Amino acid sequence: MDKRIKKSKKAIEEALISLMAENDFEDITINSIAERADVNRGTIYLHYKDKFDLLEQCVERKIQELLTFCLPEGSGSYPSKTLLLRTFKYLEEYSFTYHTLLINEGVPTFRNKLLNVMKEGMREQLKLNGMNQNMNKEILIQFWSSAIIGAIEWWIMQSMPYPAEEITEQLWIILERNQIIPK
Repeated sequence: MDKRIKKSKKAIEEALISLMAENDFEDITINSIAERADVNRGTIYLHYKDKFDLLEQCVERKIQELLTFCLPEGSGSYPSKTLLLRTFKYLEEYSFTYHTLLINEGVPTFRNKLLNVMKEGMREQLKLNGMNQNMNKEILIQFWSSAIIGAIEWWIMQSMPYPAEEITEQLWIILERNQIIPK
């Protein structure tokens, strides 16, 4: 991708996120995004159909960035405590963005996509053995995915009341105790 296109798209997405921190998504206009990004309206329409397409692509990009950073290729199929800590450190570093995407009233898109990514990952990795061997796999996946995303969401929404190391340790203990990850 051309550097100018990357730069424009980045400015447009950053403008959207900063505006979402101040306003409900429904109240944001293409004009306000263009003004904040210091681009013409036409530049936005060159890359996005409308503000909903912009939001969709922005959410997709932020989830992809999170996954790329936190689950690098070759990291193995099962999560590790190191990767979980890496995820919390990443969320800490980019807390403004992820907090904004989670709190905006008109945008359940981000949380829903994050939940779906978590469910897919668990579907591929979860083995029903030990105390979970007689469980319905889909119910277990739904429960644990919602619990983990809920804990992440709570941590971000409460302005990260515990350091990344502590929440990682606590979640890891919970996952081990419930045989969701191998010891």
